[in-house]
Amino acid sequence: MKNLFETVVMGPSIAHTVFILALVIATGIALSRVKIKGVSFGMTWILFTGIIAGHFLGSESIHHDTLHFIKEFGLILFVFFIGLQVGPGFFSSLKSGGVKLISLAALVVVLGAITTYAIHWITGEPLPTMVGVMSGAVTNTPGLGAAQQAFADAGGAANKALADSISLGYAVAYPLGVIGIIMSMIILRGVLRINYKKEDEGLAAMSKETNLPHRYSVEFNNEMLEGKTIAVAHMLINRQFVVSRVMHKSGEIVMADGNSVLTLGDRLRIICSEEDSEAILAFFGKPIEMTADEWGATAMQSTPLVSRRIIITREDVNGKTFADLRLRTRYGINITRVHRAGVDLIPYQGMELQVGDKVMVVGPEAAVAAAEKALGNSLKKLDHPNLFPIFIGIALGVLLGSLSLKGVKLGLAGGPLIVAILIGRYGPHFKMVTYTTMSANLMLREIGLAMFLAAVGIGAGDGFIDAVIGGGYKWVGYGVIITVLPLIIVGLIARLKFKINYYTLMGLMSGAMTDPPALGFANQSSGNDMPAIGYATVYPVVMFLRVLTAQLMMLMALS
Repeated sequence: MKNLFETVVMGPSIAHTVFILALVIATGIALSRVKIKGVSFGMTWILFTGIIAGHFLGSESIHHDTLHFIKEFGLILFVFFIGLQVGPGFFSSLKSGGVKLISLAALVVVLGAITTYAIHWITGEPLPTMVGVMSGAVTNTPGLGAAQQAFADAGGAANKALADSISLGYAVAYPLGVIGIIMSMIILRGVLRINYKKEDEGLAAMSKETNLPHRYSVEFNNEMLEGKTIAVAHMLINRQFVVSRVMHKSGEIVMADGNSVLTLGDRLRIICSEEDSEAILAFFGKPIEMTADEWGATAMQSTPLVSRRIIITREDVNGKTFADLRLRTRYGINITRVHRAGVDLIPYQGMELQVGDKVMVVGPEAAVAAAEKALGNSLKKLDHPNLFPIFIGIALGVLLGSLSLKGVKLGLAGGPLIVAILIGRYGPHFKMVTYTTMSANLMLREIGLAMFLAAVGIGAGDGFIDAVIGGGYKWVGYGVIITVLPLIIVGLIARLKFKINYYTLMGLMSGAMTDPPALGFANQSSGNDMPAIGYATVYPVVMFLRVLTAQLMMLMALS
């Protein structure tokens, strides 16, 4: 029993380090349930608990190789599963506002660098030290590594005191950097008088406006297309749309497919995006008013039709296009929508399907049932874990993050995130089943975040108080300014000028600071995936900019 106590409780050993980590995480999670005036720091409590543990235990009782591995692997898990979750809808979100988000995030980086240089110029604090403080204030470890490497490559390593001040500035500024980001979100919420209920309503309205396909009724009168098929019309207009039903002059409504012949006077039920609607409707004829009930009621008199949402669960369908499956020809049904990662997409013949996609199928009941059998629709199959894309993705992500382009690296956070996004989007093209259930994704993501926070806290705890008392308290103040000022400025611009939803804004702020704890707080506060999408949209570009900025400022300091 004595040996057990000395090995596990007293250390130093791997068992002792894991034991302390587990206690830190458990304590932090328990504290995360505590709310002060309705506000909780969530998973960030694990970081604070780790700092306290690291301060009292000291560095000698911790197995540092184990601690370093847990920190890096936890971060990899966290960002990889964020990327895997948002990957399928990432490029769609990029088209619908990603450039704006990236530009705002880049402005945060630029303002942070300007603020850092201004503090250096006003106070006379060495610029290399301020670069370390900046890296901690924006919680960017790869930026710290890039700055230290640039400092060493430029011959600065001979000045040991200045070299040590870089990492010390980072350690002192980091904890309040996390708090500063979260406090900036809370301050903006108060200043802008954010009401979560109204944000939810706005988010729902935005989803209806930008994501959902629109349905239109048209009276066909284009004489040039008389006698041509819908497939020919698709080739001529080269836009994404679906003609789901045709009403003949007799009043009979039939299902439409690529072989349906267009006849003057027919009425067409067309599904397309709002931005393409004007060109598509003008191409076919004259828009008319016809309600969904009119289409449905008449259809029920002639051909009984049903609509059903079917989940794709068969692996042999993964990566195949609608053209490959020939669902219309084989079963006489129409696909009117594809729901993927929270986004409704307009189906087209070249669209590659993924396991986990939900397709809206319309047709005779027997035909819909046959299509359902062909596509799977088995929820039980979705519960089966697909481990191959996870581990091959992590391996490729580590390789990408380790590549050096003129001394700049994406690191063990940026590389896996980018690879996960690409696998989530393009994996089915290579017959990879990338779907994971929401519960499994969330669990692995939270485990990774907890491991990362605990390891960072324990590592920063030793010597933290001494550094603050010994003059480092000034760095804390500088770091808070570097953290908060750019976020408040850009947050106000994003909300007041560009009317960005507050949930997306929290993700933008977390991603602009490359800060997983802040994203964890944002996710818990919002209860939806909008912060994660905003975070993943800006993170890859911001990570590169953070690393590049730290290197350039360090080279400027030593030139």
